[in-house]
Amino acid sequence: MKEISLPKNLFLSLFLAVAPCSLMSGCNKYYQPHTLQYQQLSVSDQGKKDTAIASMLKPYADQVNREMSKVIGEIAVPLEKKLPECTLGNLMADAMKSEAEKVYGKKVDAAFINYGGIRTNQVPAGKLTLNMVFEMMPFDNQLVLQELPGFIFQQFLDSVANRGGWPGSGVQYVISKRKASQVMVGGIPLDPAKTYVVANSDYVVNGGDNCTMLKQYPQENRGFLVRDGLIAYFSAFTSRGEKISAQLENRVKNVD
Repeated sequence: MKEISLPKNLFLSLFLAVAPCSLMSGCNKYYQPHTLQYQQLSVSDQGKKDTAIASMLKPYADQVNREMSKVIGEIAVPLEKKLPECTLGNLMADAMKSEAEKVYGKKVDAAFINYGGIRTNQVPAGKLTLNMVFEMMPFDNQLVLQELPGFIFQQFLDSVANRGGWPGSGVQYVISKRKASQVMVGGIPLDPAKTYVVANSDYVVNGGDNCTMLKQYPQENRGFLVRDGLIAYFSAFTSRGEKISAQLENRVKNVD
């Protein structure tokens, strides 16, 4: 990878390159490049500072920082990311299930957050800002529903158990010999012949993290981001005058 510092007139050069294209677009003409070449570059802060560019960007940076510093709630107790069960995971999975039911207007039996997708190890008690939610879930994954036969749901849970267990809402299971056992959905033992409505991210239902068993089943996707669901769910606590909290509930137990 090549490392560069931003050239002094980079933005001016880009502007001069883009402006004619914009003017031409206004004439309803469309131009396409004949060829494309890619080069991976690493932008470093070690080069000479360009005060003119910094000054030009400052109003936009200030606006973004103000938006990202907006407080949307208050965390009652520190939330942690751990396996096989964690308070942060339980909270996020509950948000997935609750917001999925609102967005899709139907009962959702279970919802999951893939453990690797949670990018924060701990959220301290106190004010929760938008920036902290983006740190929690920086990916633009979409909240997707599927109707899964019970035996496929079991295969999915076995895959999840093999990875140490994922946070889930509406479901309880025990990890034994890297498989999911004693699975309860809504407090009732999982029925291999029954169909379940399950919420996941589009990354997972498209086979991410070895969940290939889900790819063959239809998806209901309205383009609603998981992160937007988290923001809505956390903000609802504030609207009710409550602090955001979660507990360990033995949703996932590892007996190995």
